[in-house]
Amino acid sequence: MAPSSKLVKTTSLPSHQRSLVQPLRSPRHKRISAMRRALESSMPQEELVTAAAGDADHQPRARRASDETLAVHAGEKLGKKDAGVGGSGTGIETDSMATPIVSGTTHWFKSSEDLIAFKEGRRHSFEYGRYSNPTVKVLEEKISALERAEATLVTSSGMNAITTTLLALVPPGGHVVTTTDCYGEARAFIRDRLSVMGAIRSTFVDLDDDMESLKAVLDENDDVALFYADSPTNPLLKCVDIRHVAELCHRKGALVCIDSTMASPINQKPLTLGADLVLHSATKYMAGHHDVIAGCISGSEALISRIRAWHHQLGGAISPNAAYTVIRGLKTMALRVEAHNSTALRMARMLERHPKIERVHYPGLESSPWHEVARTQMSGYGGVVRLELKADLRGTMSFVDALEIPFIATSLGGCESLVQQPAVMSFWGRSQEDKTKNGIKDNLVRFSFGIEKFEDLQDDILQALNRI
Repeated sequence: MAPSSKLVKTTSLPSHQRSLVQPLRSPRHKRISAMRRALESSMPQEELVTAAAGDADHQPRARRASDETLAVHAGEKLGKKDAGVGGSGTGIETDSMATPIVSGTTHWFKSSEDLIAFKEGRRHSFEYGRYSNPTVKVLEEKISALERAEATLVTSSGMNAITTTLLALVPPGGHVVTTTDCYGEARAFIRDRLSVMGAIRSTFVDLDDDMESLKAVLDENDDVALFYADSPTNPLLKCVDIRHVAELCHRKGALVCIDSTMASPINQKPLTLGADLVLHSATKYMAGHHDVIAGCISGSEALISRIRAWHHQLGGAISPNAAYTVIRGLKTMALRVEAHNSTALRMARMLERHPKIERVHYPGLESSPWHEVARTQMSGYGGVVRLELKADLRGTMSFVDALEIPFIATSLGGCESLVQQPAVMSFWGRSQEDKTKNGIKDNLVRFSFGIEKFEDLQDDILQALNRI
């Protein structure tokens, strides 16, 4: 049968596309035209001129997609070269709206020539699940887009990302510098494990001296390979001046790695501030639902390749199912982080004025000694607030136990609010000297605020304060 001469059969098109081929004088077209005229009349003149110029050229001005859009779309449109917003595709052909979970551990090749093309980098594909996976690749591209990075490696946990990075970038006889209040497990690995591997030296510096200690270490040693720090830090939410640190370290040939878990990619982008690498526990704000363990490290292709080589040998590959769970969480991250930021800042301001609160730690407060640094490099201050009660150990325990909404639990960045008393949880059984050195007091409480209604959390905290 000869093909129809009618090029477009409107009844076969989806409804939103059928409107595009309506007759010019149809009621539908008149409504659309009226809507456009109303929109143009509400636009400032300079925007209207710009829009008109774009229509004339048929080439609208290019602009970077927002974090909200990247979190949803980057890396997603599979099976096409340069597919998706900020992504390059993974080679899977699908029209599914949901990212496919590719559970296969090994991938086959059509021929020996096909395999050679893959080995020589002329064909994009996958070989073995420990090296890479299509679902994991989507997640890596999404994070790279959010962090403005050339490449990302996703790992089975944040701690795996930390240890693999340190092993890959600090050579035998090398020197790593970190802060006195970096993540406790990382600090223990650097102090107790890394130091016995190939005579690697470590130095811990305090952030309170405006990086004078770091400057002294760099001036006195030519072997510093890496500066690693959290920003904001855990537990006291101090902020590293990333631009200043990067300038100091790069002058001496040292790399800078920032663990930005407490900030999220929405609130802070260390690579744009001069850091060489940015690291996250993706378990926290990225996944956002307390239901998956994952980590990631982002940076230049050259650095990530070095780390990836170690990762292939050490293991620590994330499962495709876990990767999908993080992907799904990332799509709502911007919305969730906005709620975390708002609740935490409002709560910190309220608690700072409460008569039963001795001190509030939060970089968003103008009273914080870290506020100026945070203000210049963060767009929001995160959902974690720490406070010191006017109470002893038992009185503080009574406050925590009286709370009805937050769960007594570790971690952060999820939908549910969490609370913990570090002296009872993470530092229980530790010496007083160790607690003092890490800024841990018996009356210290850490809130990780979720996405519940602010007024509900406020009422709950106020009633609990009335119990002490």
